[in-house]
Amino acid sequence: MKLGLSTYSLLNALKAGQMTVLDAIDWIADNGGEHMEMVPYGYTLIDNLELADAVRERARERGIDLSNYCLPANFVQETPEAFDAEVARLKGHVDLCARLGVRHMRHDVTAFTIPQEQMSIDWFDDHFAEMVEGSRQIADYAAPLGITTTIENHGFSAQSSDRVQRILRAVDRSNFRTTLDVGNFLCVDEDPIVGVMNNLKYASLVHFKDFYIRPYDQNPGGGYWFRSSHGNYMRGAIVGHGDLPIRKLIRLIKESGFDGYITVEFEGMEECREASRIAMDNVRRFWEECEG
Repeated sequence: MKLGLSTYSLLNALKAGQMTVLDAIDWIADNGGEHMEMVPYGYTLIDNLELADAVRERARERGIDLSNYCLPANFVQETPEAFDAEVARLKGHVDLCARLGVRHMRHDVTAFTIPQEQMSIDWFDDHFAEMVEGSRQIADYAAPLGITTTIENHGFSAQSSDRVQRILRAVDRSNFRTTLDVGNFLCVDEDPIVGVMNNLKYASLVHFKDFYIRPYDQNPGGGYWFRSSHGNYMRGAIVGHGDLPIRKLIRLIKESGFDGYITVEFEGMEECREASRIAMDNVRRFWEECEG
């Protein structure tokens, strides 16, 4: 496996102007990472091709693979024209991936922030065809460029393992797989062990993150808590510090034979660089400790 970091983990430093995306490449290399996943918050590349080229070259110089490019997308639009515009927008990002030399692009299929009623299976079924058609068009566009497109268990509507599988099966393209996030199943109150077991065989990349979790009727008070689809309290944690069974998840993934990119994500309250370093160290240590 190759261990790396999502730039989203360094978002607070990027937004504060304490580092640039080029600095992020150096930071990952200096702290033992082997690859970088790009989530263009705190910086932008699609409208700054000079910076995109600089990212590609800096990564090459530092021996850092550019493993994945993640962006929001929403195929559930009010008009056919808006749907076509969204597909065209994503195709522009596929072209950017080709320019960067990135071979994986994760996109969502619905808006991330949605009202409670849009988390239901009824709403999912009502808009399933749009999610599938948009994903299929992007996968078909990316295929000749050697790019695998992915859906992550992300975004409340298409977040549980069975809904991800339904989209994967319906799109039915060999270059359309899943970015498997071990923690995000909890956002829709699915056991992460079950979610990983269900979807690991479809994974082209794996995200490791951790959460603190408190029951819906036990408000933990201040801090960056958010609510799951059924009202449980969640807050980002350093991988290995939270409530996820990280060691069990690592064992599942390692024993499956997965040998691709493993990306650490941090979205907690601690200082992001120190937290990211600890998280990467923990994942590497747990992986090495895991027998078999």
